[in-house]
Amino acid sequence: MTRSVNAVPMVAVLMLALVCPACRGEEGGLPTVAVEIKGKTFTLEVAATPATREHGLMQRDALAADHGMIFVFEKPGVYPFWMHNTPTPLDIGFFTPAGELEEIYPLLPFDERTVRSHDDHLQFALEMNQNWYREHGVKPGAKIDLAALASALRARDLDPKKFGLEKN
Repeated sequence: MTRSVNAVPMVAVLMLALVCPACRGEEGGLPTVAVEIKGKTFTLEVAATPATREHGLMQRDALAADHGMIFVFEKPGVYPFWMHNTPTPLDIGFFTPAGELEEIYPLLPFDERTVRSHDDHLQFALEMNQNWYREHGVKPGAKIDLAALASALRARDLDPKKFGLEKN
């Protein structure tokens, strides 16, 4: 019974995506935002709701170069990720509320073992193609453009304050 109750909102999200092409991002998923890391701009889909964070990059056969998905959480914590129904090899980076990269881990296709941040003060997770962090020299200490992220949330009618991105 729980499955059918949870399926209703997901069906609504999928229907909206079908009837609203402007609501879909370049990757065919969520709306995208240009975000700067280490002086270079990348295109990210923003997963900031429980439904979008849960679905993530599942069923994506490929991810365009320099494209990824950023998972935005309301507060810092330890967040688990896995690769259920995800055929694309990825790397995940975990960022502090101040936008500083602290941890990077590989994610293997279809691997359902949980990968989680080790520290409990991380609030954003960025999934990119595997080896992207290494290839771009993005290492712990690199900062992500939180102003662009806040703007992307506002454009989706989400309050950046809810995610600690703007002061009250």
